[in-house]
Amino acid sequence: MNAPLTASAEQVFARFLDLERQTRAAATLDQLAYSLVNDGQALFGFRHAALLIAGKVRAVTGVSSLDPNAPFVAFVEQAVAQLAKLNQSQQARVVAPEALNEALRADWQSLSAAQVFWLPLLDRKGEVFGGLWLARDTPWSPAEQVLLAQLGDTYSHAWGALHPRQPWRLRWTRKRQLLLAAIVLLGLLIPVRQSVLAPAEVVPLGGRVVAAPLDGVIAEFLVKPNQSVKTGDLLLRFESTTLTAQADVAARALGVAEAELKANAQRAFADAESNSKLDLLAARVEQKRAERDYARELLKRSEVRAERDGIAVFADAERWTGKPVQTGERLMEIADPNQAELRIELAVGDAIALEPQAEVALFLDSDPLQRHLATLEHAAYEAQPTAGGQLAYRLDASFLQAPPRIGLRGTAKIFGERAPLALYLLRRPLAGLRQSVGL
Repeated sequence: MNAPLTASAEQVFARFLDLERQTRAAATLDQLAYSLVNDGQALFGFRHAALLIAGKVRAVTGVSSLDPNAPFVAFVEQAVAQLAKLNQSQQARVVAPEALNEALRADWQSLSAAQVFWLPLLDRKGEVFGGLWLARDTPWSPAEQVLLAQLGDTYSHAWGALHPRQPWRLRWTRKRQLLLAAIVLLGLLIPVRQSVLAPAEVVPLGGRVVAAPLDGVIAEFLVKPNQSVKTGDLLLRFESTTLTAQADVAARALGVAEAELKANAQRAFADAESNSKLDLLAARVEQKRAERDYARELLKRSEVRAERDGIAVFADAERWTGKPVQTGERLMEIADPNQAELRIELAVGDAIALEPQAEVALFLDSDPLQRHLATLEHAAYEAQPTAGGQLAYRLDASFLQAPPRIGLRGTAKIFGERAPLALYLLRRPLAGLRQSVGL
């Protein structure tokens, strides 16, 4: 297997044509790679062959599973890389030991055969995208070198047919790669406006909060969400059975106290003891009258009425009906539908430096293609837990044009100061790195 050609010209030519046929018959790149390092062994008698694509060994003779860290693989890659630096990898040639440095020549003696032929693979533009490292013990004859050069064209064509595009690594020269890296670095220095996204909601501006006027159970809601109301309209009613009874008992107690006071006043002219009780009974009458007035006031508060014109802003009446509430608990809000603002919940992890009157763009969930512009009016200094359990800063923004309907939700994009593109892209990773390593 390690001897040069000794057969007749007809036999050599027949083997050569059969080798070309086998090369073109490969259906995949893996089959073709196996054919390039194994099928030519019978014709040229090489001890081993290594196929390199884009500077990396792709296949080796007699090896089914290639180890990229094997000493022979590393030696061949380094040797071919040195040939490329000396511009000796573009043409098919016998590799001279003088072309390699002393360390590679030492590895050559221990890892490869004495006579090596380099067969480059060229694309349609004549640029090298790979090659074959063919090694045997006997020198390469001129006839064999001619056949191998012709066979290299066949190999290149077959590889290009199965993989027409060249490896990206070789399509770009080192100069172009450095130029591209410089362009990317300069691009990262371009100042861009920082921006963050946060959930937002359209809320009433200057609305009147309707709170529970007393402790009790809501019996009935008389308005629906977003219903228009006028001043004095009945909004809801509390359960008033107990309050009615308390008002009635207080009125009767007042009547008893007044009757007792009147009786003692009539006896005061003849009875000194009755005269002495008049001040106490008068004070008791005033006490009972105050209790009656308070009971009537509570009964009056059991019916909550609108204090201004607007719309009733709340979520669901069924949520409140039959539920006990405490004094001061928020029930709804009466707001002007033409006056609204934007409330934003900016997560702590997304917070950036924001200037007053910063630009805000709202994209509603119901109409994501339309953009509503607003300006930042207020930003909270302290983060508060949201309904979702996350810490967020509350931001308030005013709309520049007619506001959307109150209650609509969407995503707000808040624009900050200008910063390099690198900082804009790496802000979150850098923050996470600092939190994890403490730098």
